[in-house]
Amino acid sequence: MNMTIGTLSLPTGIAFPTPTDVFMLKPNLLLHLSSLDYYQYGSGKIRLPVETRIQTKKCFRCKLKVRDEVPQNADFPRQYARKEKKPFPTPIVELRRAARERLKMMKGQPGKPLSAPKNGLLVKSLIPTAYNVYNARITLINNLKKLLKVVPVHACGWCSEIHVGPVGHPFKSCKGAQANLRKGLHEWMKAHVEDMIIPIEAYHLEDRLGKRIPHDERFSIPRIPAVVELCIQAGVEIPEFPTKRRRKPIIRIGRKEYIDADESELPNETPAEPLRPLLAEIADSEIVAPSSNEEIVALAEETLQAWERMRKGAKRLMRMYPVRVCGYCPEIHVGPQGHKAQNCGAHKHQQRNGQHGWQSAILDDLIPPRFVWHVPDVNGPPLERELKDFYGQAPAVVELCIQAGADLPEQYKSTMRLDVGIPSTMKEAEMVV
Repeated sequence: MNMTIGTLSLPTGIAFPTPTDVFMLKPNLLLHLSSLDYYQYGSGKIRLPVETRIQTKKCFRCKLKVRDEVPQNADFPRQYARKEKKPFPTPIVELRRAARERLKMMKGQPGKPLSAPKNGLLVKSLIPTAYNVYNARITLINNLKKLLKVVPVHACGWCSEIHVGPVGHPFKSCKGAQANLRKGLHEWMKAHVEDMIIPIEAYHLEDRLGKRIPHDERFSIPRIPAVVELCIQAGVEIPEFPTKRRRKPIIRIGRKEYIDADESELPNETPAEPLRPLLAEIADSEIVAPSSNEEIVALAEETLQAWERMRKGAKRLMRMYPVRVCGYCPEIHVGPQGHKAQNCGAHKHQQRNGQHGWQSAILDDLIPPRFVWHVPDVNGPPLERELKDFYGQAPAVVELCIQAGADLPEQYKSTMRLDVGIPSTMKEAEMVV
């Protein structure tokens, strides 16, 4: 370390330090001068002793980047009001910008042939995924029926809220009929599988590239679970719900006009057996509850795996096979374009003549997770109304499997608030900053 002492001439009131030099000045020298001396010295230059330190070693700045893929605590999914419209998954500004870029790139170039599934053919690599999603859904329903025999689940008789635990929660959050008379308290009763998994249905299409369903035919077309319809369009063969399978790509005439290719030259297609055997739902009268604790834990683990397998597979199918959702109501349509049935009863549906506002759907629209309050200790004291802000939430299926003994998945820890300390009394809660 070398050190030199010298003098430095500074303009009045201005100092320019450098990163390598450190100026050690006497503090506030001008404060000891009178007003006359201040103007006298202010018009000239002040000579001050300066002590300069020069470092011979180099300094390196190290940046520490912390990867936080799963946050410690996250907010619960927002509940949109009845008057609000769902936001687009991709902002409309970005959609228009991407469309302009595509038109600019395609200008002056020959048209490219359509790829599957836009040309009417199946995406063969996604057929096993469709079978996995269908069987995972059946496994999930059958296992939930068994777990409901051993794990208590309560459902409100006036609203759609449910609670997984020995007793219902005491929160005043009921919005059903006569909620004012009950001061928002719930009336709990035994829950069923339909309370755990929200039933979302869609119209079954015999031809997913055919004409849109008109309003007059809305009652003549069967409605099935939306996940099942997505699996059928992706390649699952169900005899009860036939669908048209093309072996040649369609011939596009216009933007919305096409004709089917001539398949008469092809050999007669023999009905092939399904790639994988399809599972079937077990009747409620044939459900047998698990007897031992080890069987309950194994059943909970299998149920949680089926839930994750169904959601991941459905998300993969939705990337290739379009799914539409109404921006005002939970109506789902599996297909490139939404139907024309005027059965939307959401806010201000009279102004739209009952028509749906179709937009691209996300996974939570197709398989909506019903969030319930997380019980930190099943064998401990029940949830307290005053400590509501300290409790977390989790999907009902996940909470049921955790209480049955399954391991907690990593992606649900953020909303369950496992790292939040719950006060023992209300006085302790008021002291929390």
